[in-house]
Amino acid sequence: MSLVTSLIYRRRHPLFGRLVQEALALYGMEVPAAVEVGPGLTVFHRGFGTVLHPYTTLGADVTLYNGVTIGRADPWVPQQQSPMRRVVLEDGVVVCAGARIICGAGTLTVGAGTIVGANAVLNRSTGAGEIWAGVPARLVGQRSPLAEVSTRGLN
Repeated sequence: MSLVTSLIYRRRHPLFGRLVQEALALYGMEVPAAVEVGPGLTVFHRGFGTVLHPYTTLGADVTLYNGVTIGRADPWVPQQQSPMRRVVLEDGVVVCAGARIICGAGTLTVGAGTIVGANAVLNRSTGAGEIWAGVPARLVGQRSPLAEVSTRGLN
């Protein structure tokens, strides 16, 4: 587990939480205590420039590259009046460098095993195992089943 990932898991510590938040800020990361993080989080390139909205849920084995932003589509509206409820990244999601996941209203869900390409701007929910890229992001492919990928080199 990398130092940054370790800090993310410790950001809710009752005594050292504030200090951990400041250490993450030195790495250029903003991960509020309200963000729910599942097991197996991987952060590449120290997550430099990564910002997560407090109403974010990361499932198990999520991978984040540097410069990722997860947030609201209406930052000019007070938080209490925003129709945005939550952004959920399900298990095995990969968010590539510079990608933006922006929720307008309700809950935006990125399906299990989905890849959000570099510098993509995703503003809608996705299905499982999809590949999204572009501005605005559009479906460009489907991931092969994980079982097939893991056994490919064994034959």
